[in-house]
Amino acid sequence: MRAGFYQDWPVFGEVDNNVSRALRIISGVDADIVVLPELFNTGYQFINREEALGLAEEIPSGKTCEAMILLAQTKSMFLVFGLVEKDRDHIYNSAVIAGPKGFVGVYRKTHLFFEEKAVFDPGNTGFQVFNLGKARIGVMICFDWWFPESARTLALLGADIICHPANLVLPNCQQVMLARSLENGVFSITSNRVGVEARGGKTALTFTGGSQIIDNKGLLITKMGNNEKGIMIADIDPVLARDKSITEYNDRFKDRRPEFYTPLFRQS
Repeated sequence: MRAGFYQDWPVFGEVDNNVSRALRIISGVDADIVVLPELFNTGYQFINREEALGLAEEIPSGKTCEAMILLAQTKSMFLVFGLVEKDRDHIYNSAVIAGPKGFVGVYRKTHLFFEEKAVFDPGNTGFQVFNLGKARIGVMICFDWWFPESARTLALLGADIICHPANLVLPNCQQVMLARSLENGVFSITSNRVGVEARGGKTALTFTGGSQIIDNKGLLITKMGNNEKGIMIADIDPVLARDKSITEYNDRFKDRRPEFYTPLFRQS
């Protein structure tokens, strides 16, 4: 399976240009799945909820979704991409999955980061796994990486690949995702952005780039630089993620002792 990520510096609010650039670059590669960053079409640093609402789109009928779905159908590939979703009076930081047959599904970000809490509604989809035929993918968005329960839930639900659209500003995620892949025995694709945003007098946000693909043993397959823009593709075998053995005596999931994990289910 040929899997890839797209890394870019979107210009805030220039949705048509940001989407057109992604379409042009992705249409030039041969891949089965490509993951794009969180909020790839709008940019990230919203001044307030009203501004985000003005750039929000319904799923799957919004113009970004329609353009990306058409690309997925034309190229016979799967795309995972982030945008601001409008659902009646609610707005979510969401990721859409599109494929050769059209719209596949949507995930709404579970763990909101920093000022996102003043802009978006908390995601309510829960973690889900989508069977694409060649692979089963789970989706989480950016700050979800901080919580090991996110990746573990997706792995327990049967994900072979964790698709991870992101706009990372903290320095730790790329290293931590090595552990997330190792401990769960899954491939992961983190698609981050680059650049700086400083809008409305807010503190400047510098995005860390470093998009990467990690294999099911926690080993780096390919990675982009902190300031690069473009796309990278690598060959992976997602079926390998279904073998959860560690040694001939140990298994990632069979050795779990859930009866001793009850504090995980308590509210702090």
